[in-house]
Amino acid sequence: MKIGDKEYKRKTKEKIILAAEGLFARFGLNKTTVDEIAKISHVAKGTIYHYFQSKEEIFEEVIEKEAQYFNNILQKNLDDAETPLEKLRAYVITQSKYVKELTNYYSALRDEYLSSYTFIEKIRKNNFENQFHIIKSILEQGSQNKIFAVADINLTASAIITALKGLEYKWTIGEQLQDIEKNIDMLLNLLFRGIEVR
Repeated sequence: MKIGDKEYKRKTKEKIILAAEGLFARFGLNKTTVDEIAKISHVAKGTIYHYFQSKEEIFEEVIEKEAQYFNNILQKNLDDAETPLEKLRAYVITQSKYVKELTNYYSALRDEYLSSYTFIEKIRKNNFENQFHIIKSILEQGSQNKIFAVADINLTASAIITALKGLEYKWTIGEQLQDIEKNIDMLLNLLFRGIEVR
């Protein structure tokens, strides 16, 4: 196979994924058709089936693309933060900031109608494990540096993830980034200082 053929195939696949990404974000998995993906991507429907067996397989690739993009940004933001408190803040802000931008990824993590797909369950499991690992490592670093006093790191990491999941959608719909950051700072202050009068 010539190098040009590989490049053509790569670009064709990218066109399909890019078109599908926009359609899935706008209409969801169920209401998007392969015909629409073909029309928007300017790729013949038969050609699409040469690359993907179904629209679900295209959706899976879109999710993986968005997840990789998010994980790269998150890792960079965590690397730029110096203290455990700054890392936790960077983690929460990054999660909240990209809910709107990565519509398909967050739909896969949140929407109930997608839970019947095996690949969605795998994505959700991987997402939770990744979040748990990140939060746990931040808590461990904070405990070692005598910044946090955490009796049960695993339980605390799970509690933080659960609390954030419950708040992220409310925070991000119709909220400006500066307001989201203010809310996050209030939550982190509550988390680390509690509500007890000292």
